[in-house]
Amino acid sequence: MKSRRNAVTPGVAGISNWGKRRRVPGLRREEVAQLAGVSVAYYVRLEQGQAHNASDEVLFSIARALCLSQTETEHLLDLAKPSTMKAPPRIRPEQAHPLSLTMLESLGTQPAVLLGRRNDALAWTPTGHLLLAPHLPFDTSDPRTRPSLPRLLFLDPQVRDVHPDWEAEARTYVAYLRLISDKYPNDSRLAELIGELCMKNADFAALWASGHVAECTGGTKHFQHPLVGALTVNFQVWLQADTPDHRLEVYTPADGPSADALALLTTLTHEKRESFAERSGRS
Repeated sequence: MKSRRNAVTPGVAGISNWGKRRRVPGLRREEVAQLAGVSVAYYVRLEQGQAHNASDEVLFSIARALCLSQTETEHLLDLAKPSTMKAPPRIRPEQAHPLSLTMLESLGTQPAVLLGRRNDALAWTPTGHLLLAPHLPFDTSDPRTRPSLPRLLFLDPQVRDVHPDWEAEARTYVAYLRLISDKYPNDSRLAELIGELCMKNADFAALWASGHVAECTGGTKHFQHPLVGALTVNFQVWLQADTPDHRLEVYTPADGPSADALALLTTLTHEKRESFAERSGRS
């Protein structure tokens, strides 16, 4: 709440005439309280985490006062829910749902990846693998060695160099991880991932401290790919109803040159698989 309060300008909130001299970059606590229709003391307790069981009506009023997006509002509601868990549940390794794998296989040469809750690559099409991480093994069945896309983005120089707009990509990943971390506060493996990235990468730590949250359902990605050069793809995220934590991310070319680059990548995928089959046959 404090980070969002600091990010909202008085003009955006419609209070530009509430005093000319300001010592804070965004809104004062008393201004948010007045806009939300709550007492200043109660708002301060909420912001400091000292008030519990706030009603949805109060939280929606605060969300409107802070000009929160729908995703940020849902995040605020998640944060305000009192935890009834006495002990963290045993976290089992994520497994790709058979229906998701069937859909992934039906895409054929289309580049795509099936992502788990923590943005692990649960499975991918051959072209998706070659697009995202050609230097890694194709097999993702072992949870112990399964690629973590956030870990690759922040800790693998080869992956970082592929993204010419790495900062935008990084902000998206961190905002989504923060959204998920508060939906699943007892996910110890997610907590371990966030702790590792905070310790090992200063950029991640700074982005995490910003407090931004965002859903990721589609957009555009730019690549400077080591095999096919520059390309731009649009992506769309599809959810499987039986496993809403898992997301199928499908990529399509954004322009003609990118379509040619993906076609070349598909050709390289076939050549790679044929070469592997020949080596396996000889052995």
